Parts: sequence; structure tokens; C-alpha cells
Amino acid sequence: MRRRIPSTTALLCFEAAARTENFAQAAKDLNMTQSALSRQIQTLEAFIKQQLFMRIKQRVKLTDAGKTLISELTPQLEQVEATLLKVRSHGNLEGAVNIGTYPTFGSRWLMPKIMEISQELPRFTLNTITYLANKDIDPSLIDIAIVQGDPPWKEYRADYFFSETLVVIANSESDIVGGCDPMTLLDQRILQHTTRLESWNIWLSSQECELQKPIIGPMFSQFEMLIDAVKGGHGIAVVPKLLVEKELIEGKLVLAHPHEHTPESAYYLLTPNVKVGTPKIERIRKWLLSRVDAQIST
Repeated sequence: MRRRIPSTTALLCFEAAARTENFAQAAKDLNMTQSALSRQIQTLEAFIKQQLFMRIKQRVKLTDAGKTLISELTPQLEQVEATLLKVRSHGNLEGAVNIGTYPTFGSRWLMPKIMEISQELPRFTLNTITYLANKDIDPSLIDIAIVQGDPPWKEYRADYFFSETLVVIANSESDIVGGCDPMTLLDQRILQHTTRLESWNIWLSSQECELQKPIIGPMFSQFEMLIDAVKGGHGIAVVPKLLVEKELIEGKLVLAHPHEHTPESAYYLLTPNVKVGTPKIERIRKWLLSRVDAQIST
């Protein structure tokens, strides 16, 4: 049975033009002439018997029909692309695997693990792709993602990875160290992470303390900068303990309060659903999960 769909070229031309709202730029992106791109779009319009663009001076705007088509077409093209990538690498037990991670977590926790994988599985190439927030994860680029948060994770298979413990850190020369009332810490300069603004509230609530007003203080988009600011004596902060274990051991940082809290929110290992079952991805996933299990058991 012959399928009643237009050519892939016409669909790709439409997607590029809809994304840029500029035929010249879309043609450049697709490495073709503008006239060739226009013909493809005209062919598509004739096929569906709808006008997809309104021509306004040097630019184009999507019609209602065009907006409907692009909203439905984009995820389907992404699905086709992901499927083809999966099939192309099917059965390949070696090769490149892209691991997504937060910048500080990647450099402080993941990097040593990648070095171990490189020694044990020398034929693998592990690439890291960083993001600052979970919403920034691109499943078309990432084979495995390490995230912190709460399920469910739509469009991903999620494996529980490990919990995290929150602590309050201070400069090693701080004079506020000890078993003080946790609420008195709020008299200090409070530093925060832009995507983890609830950390102080979570840590305080675990001691039956409640914030009376929002915390106001400098914010940092990466834990690396936040930790450096604390080391520099610019304030105190709530951070995951696993990111500062080295500094705590070396005495470069201290706990501003002895209380440690492990919330229900944890780290998860995510695999895009369309990539589940790909041998090389599964091999790295199992290695990471087994290494964490081994650490917990010891």
C-alpha cells in the first residue's frame, strides 16, 4: 500500500523555514538554493491543499495551518532521527556514548568514574554533555543522563542511582562552627544555587524549623562557583555533601552545623526511551549502576 505522504525533502524544507521564518536562511542551513527550497514548500502546500506561510516583505510567517503542522511534525521528525541513530548503532558493543551531567557533579564525581571506564573498557569513547537544569536535557544528544530530582521522568527509563545528603558549609576560618540553633545561621550571608532554591528550606524543615521569609542573597548557576565563594569567605551555603567531601577532609571547608539531611529527592540515571536496548549504552549503564552498588555495599 502506497503511503499518502509528501517527500522527506519537502518536510525538512518546511521545518527549516518554519524554524527560521526566513527562506534564505533555511536554504543556507540545508545547503540548497532558495528557489529550490521554495519549490519544495510549494509542492507541500499543493499536497495538503493549505497555505503554510504568509509572505510579509523579506520574511515569512506561519499560517494557522502551518503552526498546526510544525507542532505535530517536529516531534515526529525527532523520533525518526532517534530511531535511525538507534538502528545504526544496533549491535555495536563499542563506540561513543554521550553522558549528560551537571558541570560540578561531572568534574567532581563523574570524571573519576569515566577514567575508570576508560581503563576497563578501552574501546569506548565517553563524551560528556553538560546542562544546568533538567529542562535543558536534549534526548537526541544524550545517551545517558545523570539528574537530581523526583520521578516520573517522561520519555526516559529511570534507574534510581543514589541519594544525596545536604550539609551547610562554611569557610575553614569561620567562627560559627558548632551545634548552634540552625535558625541563627540565617544571620550569616546566605549563598544559593539558582536551580536549588529550596535547599535551605529542605534542610531547615528536617529540623522542624521554618523560614519566616524568603532568603535574600547572592545566587550562583553552578555549584563550583558557589563552593569557591564559600571557600573565599563570602558566606555559607547548603550543598550536596558528595561535592565537597574532598574539601571537608582537607580542612578547606567545614560544616557550619553538624546536622546532615538526606531528602527523598535523589539522583537518577536516565536513558531516552528510544535508546533503551542499544548494547553499548546498556553496557555503560550497567557499569555505572554496578559501581554505585559496590560503593554502597562497602
